[in-house]
Amino acid sequence: VQLQASGGGLVQAGGSLRLSCAASGDTFESLDLGWFRQAPGKEREFVAAIMWSGGSTQYTDAVKGRFTISRDNDKNTVYLQMNSLKPEDTAVYYCTASESDFDPSDYYSMDYWGKGTQVTVSS
Repeated sequence: VQLQASGGGLVQAGGSLRLSCAASGDTFESLDLGWFRQAPGKEREFVAAIMWSGGSTQYTDAVKGRFTISRDNDKNTVYLQMNSLKPEDTAVYYCTASESDFDPSDYYSMDYWGKGTQVTVSS
């Protein structure tokens, strides 16, 4: 599985962006999918995830109510809609996929990673 993220950019605080991550391969429907981010000088952190079974979602507290993760299995794509962006959301955002149970606390357990896309929020 190869993942290709896009949609990053520069936006003012309060603005919105939608990240997309397209996946190759024919196992997309059975993958748990997620987004992590990494700001300069900080650890990579979990942002959001959506499960293959039932489509349940998880979010880190910092983005709840502002970000929405979704998936389109027909297009092999996962999205991250980001609203009410804040300067502290500035980071490189990575999409990821797991063939087993998605563990937000352990990014080493992810099976696949896309190249990151830069999101910069100006104040």
